[in-house]
Amino acid sequence: MVNEFPSQSAASEGFALCHSCGLVAAVDERHCPRCDASLHLRRRDSLQRTWALTLGALILYFPANMLPMLRVDSFYGTQQNTIVGGVVQFWRDADYPVAIIIFIASVVIPVLKLIAIVTLCLAARSGLWPVAMTRLYRMTEFIGRWSMVDVFVVAILVGVVQLGSVISIHPGAAAVSFAAVVVLTMLSATSFDPRLIWDAAERRSQRAQAHA
Repeated sequence: MVNEFPSQSAASEGFALCHSCGLVAAVDERHCPRCDASLHLRRRDSLQRTWALTLGALILYFPANMLPMLRVDSFYGTQQNTIVGGVVQFWRDADYPVAIIIFIASVVIPVLKLIAIVTLCLAARSGLWPVAMTRLYRMTEFIGRWSMVDVFVVAILVGVVQLGSVISIHPGAAAVSFAAVVVLTMLSATSFDPRLIWDAAERRSQRAQAHA
């Protein structure tokens, strides 16, 4: 069986990756020779910040889905829709592509991202499947930005559809909560240091060798 991590890491050799420009430099230099950012082997309190931001996103996720995202005032009265209610409305109106896009971007992706970040934090403790967890981290960081689709839709509608007494669209109470969920999950993914997964995997391997 081939080890999933190298026998010697850059950290053990005294090298650190600059979090600003990506240059590998000797950690003894304290500052990156290219961009002058501070060098450190691991992000300080990475797991604590990630857990705190994820917990905040999880708490705000409930009002983001239970409160109305959009309020429409027209001749027919006032209509309010939650995120799921908006998806259902688009589906009933046969706007299937829009319904699918909003459902995936505003419901599926935030839930999967929260689950992924929790999984990464647990992997940073257990050291299980470091290669798979590193890929999961990269995927989570990449797709997180697409969760803002629903917020963009609301912002565009509010700015464009304002016809006085005929019809007007206003953001609902859930808009701020949902935007906060997206921002917090993006920050939590950014604050997470994936190298902690490999550190835990190395410790796990050393314990296994000690018991062998």
